Amino acid sequence: MKVEIVMPKMGESINEGTILKWYKKEGDTVKKDEILYDISTDKVDTEIPSPENGILSEIKVFEQETVAVGTVVAIIETNGILTSTQTKEEDIHSTTQVGGEIIDIIMPKMGESITEGTIIKWLKIAGDKVKRDEIIFEISTDKVDTEVPSSVDGTITEILFKENDTVDVGTVVARVSTSGGVVKKEQEPKQEEVLMKKENHIPVEMKQAASKKEGNPFYSPLVLNIARTENISFDELTDISGTGTGGRITKNDLLKYIQNKKSGIETDKILFETAQTNKSKTKTLQRIETIPMDNNRQRIMHHMINSKETSVHVTAVSEVDMSIIHAFLKKSGDSSLQSDGIKLTYLAFIAFAVIKALKEFPLMNASLEGNNILVKHYINLGIAVALKPNGLIVPNIKSADEKNIKGLAKSISDLSIRARNKKLVPDDIADGTFTITNYGIFGSLFGTPIINQPEVGILGVGAVTKKPVVVENAGLESIAIKPMMYLSLSHDHRLVDGMLGGRFLKSVKDTLENFDMGI
Repeated sequence: MKVEIVMPKMGESINEGTILKWYKKEGDTVKKDEILYDISTDKVDTEIPSPENGILSEIKVFEQETVAVGTVVAIIETNGILTSTQTKEEDIHSTTQVGGEIIDIIMPKMGESITEGTIIKWLKIAGDKVKRDEIIFEISTDKVDTEVPSSVDGTITEILFKENDTVDVGTVVARVSTSGGVVKKEQEPKQEEVLMKKENHIPVEMKQAASKKEGNPFYSPLVLNIARTENISFDELTDISGTGTGGRITKNDLLKYIQNKKSGIETDKILFETAQTNKSKTKTLQRIETIPMDNNRQRIMHHMINSKETSVHVTAVSEVDMSIIHAFLKKSGDSSLQSDGIKLTYLAFIAFAVIKALKEFPLMNASLEGNNILVKHYINLGIAVALKPNGLIVPNIKSADEKNIKGLAKSISDLSIRARNKKLVPDDIADGTFTITNYGIFGSLFGTPIINQPEVGILGVGAVTKKPVVVENAGLESIAIKPMMYLSLSHDHRLVDGMLGGRFLKSVKDTLENFDMGI
């Protein structure tokens, strides 16, 4: 059987990729999930694994060649070689292909340091037809949430993992029949038989205890492996309350249980309180709803805790007269939108002023590594984007110092849209040098933002509000109504002292209050 290897689609806006390096040559034997080649796109460089065991019979696209997404770059012959369906002992459902060709859908590698991903949502079910590039499922990793498309036209024959399962990069999570082939599902083995088949089987005492428990709970290979490593008995597993689909135990459920156990919290008390919550036996507990954190919320939590524990936070606040920019936007904002398709906002002007100040005070565009100061001679400006219903991500405007006001406005809009539609790639959130967070969009006047590690400063932007202020003209003082805004700069006192922070903030203020509107 021939398996076509195609140039993958690495993002909604990615239409082509360049092959950087082949790790195999024609005639080489390859194993499933073994890296075949490296690619480079406009957004990300990544490694592409083999979807099957076989022989690399033909290479159609060579190193340094750029081809469109979906182009066949190589052919693998699987004749006479066991496929992954035949050799993978961990598969819970075995299948027999009757006509057609089966393509594995794997958990993609979304960055060099990403080793696993969590399936957030399946958009298709077994039996659904899919088209190439149609979204099949959504995943969450340590860096970014994204959507995963089908690499081929066909019919989904198997879905191997459920929502909220966390699986390793390269793991087959679903299969697609490319030519209308029918897949017959063999009789599902008993859970005990599946556990016996696993290469890293659970301890004997787990299997012996299984027969004592009612029901037949399913545990993912990852959960079972963690349980084996941490000496968690099968009896303990069955008593842990799961937050996954159908009450299944997820990786996070098990890790939380292990952490509580190691911290000295009485297991009986944990299980009793969990049982009481699930059964809602008391009026007090009925008034409390337990909502497990999703991956994005957990990332935010750990990132913020790490920042507070790493940096010595100091916050300075300044009030800015936005009269010049306010008047310009009121007069020319709509015409700019009509002519360029770009909506100018306060944030684009603030970004421009921040970039100017970073050039003037380069230590604000640095990071710390031990006792060394790393001054970045490029500016990747992070823009915090709020996600519904409750979340936050900070994609970066790369080489922001090379853009004008309209270029910054366009980049801010693009990042915001892609962040809210889960179209970001790891490169979008990597290597930031300074961050702006605009909580003024929700009406807040000012706040004390937490530094986005490993940066040394973050600028908080408050709402622009009209208020009476004292103005001086020719030595005479009067009161006028002006559009005013608070800026709050949180900086890392390990590197940035009050004088540097104050001068930086004053530079931003002076630029905004005396903006040259010759844009």
